[in-house]
This record gives sequence, structure tokens and C-alpha cells, in this order.
Amino acid sequence: MKKNKQRIIAIVLLIALGLWIVISVIPKGTSGRASDRQVAPSKAEPPFTKEAELAILDTSGTDVLMNLDIELAESVAEIQYGMMYRKSMDRNMGMLFIMGSEAPRSFYMKNTYVPLDIIFINDAMEIVSIQKNAKPLDESSLPSEGPASLVLEVKGGLSDELGLVKGQKIRWNRLP
Repeated sequence: MKKNKQRIIAIVLLIALGLWIVISVIPKGTSGRASDRQVAPSKAEPPFTKEAELAILDTSGTDVLMNLDIELAESVAEIQYGMMYRKSMDRNMGMLFIMGSEAPRSFYMKNTYVPLDIIFINDAMEIVSIQKNAKPLDESSLPSEGPASLVLEVKGGLSDELGLVKGQKIRWNRLP
């Protein structure tokens, strides 16, 4: 009787170990979208994939100050990963986080190697607030000053260079 009990316990432990190995080794599935990125860091810098175009408008809302090539972060994993592990960023690049609803937002710079301007945008496509030159690798909270449904990350210093202010507008479109 005691031998059977030990045998059953050993079998259960082997099965549990096997399941744990399978779960931790098999890669997670992707949706096939260009914006899917590894969630675990790798030695290679994640590539930039242009998925949208964004125009930053002047204070009148009519003239374009700058056009940006945009990568989108839409899924929970993409939003959490964001610009992590990027070691460089062109002036005309950015990442647009599509949060789904307006709410107070807060970002941080964990595992992010380049200084960023973090621009919080509401449903009306107006800039709510800007966190300028966010310090690389800093895990301090960088909150919005009001509800935002979009967050745009651009190269640090670009918002000052363009003279961006609250209330200024953007427009963007997803590429086909």
C-alpha cells in the first residue's frame, strides 16, 4: 500500500514538472500583426515597424508642425512593453499607445534606454499634458494632468523643439 502511494506521488510530480516545462518553454502565440513584439528582453534591439502616420498640428489646429511615422501599442502586452529595450530613436518616429478609454494615465521608463517626451492626448485629439525628457531607466511615475485615451512617445526634447502646449491637436491614421 505504501509503495503504491509513493508511486502515485512520483507520477503526479513528474506530470506537474512536465507541464511546467511545457508551459515555460513553448513561445506565446501572436496575432500575426507587425506590432507584436517579444515581451521578454532579447539581445537585439526591437525593430521599428511603421503602422500609422501622425500629424502634430499648430496651435490654430490647421497647419502641420510635423509628421511622424508611428508604431502602435494596442494590446495589454504591447502597452506594457512599449519602447523598452530600444537604444535609439529617430526624430520623426514615435509610438502611439491606444488605451481604449479616457482616464488618468501614468507611464514610467523601466528598461527604456532613450529619453522620451510622453504626450497625453484626450478623445478630442487634444494634448492634455506632456512629461518632457523622461529619464531613461527611471521607474518613477510620470502621470497625465487629466484624462487621456492616447499616449504618444517621441524622442526627448521634441515637444520643446516644436513648442507643444496643452490644447494643441494631433491627427493620425492607421496604415492599410
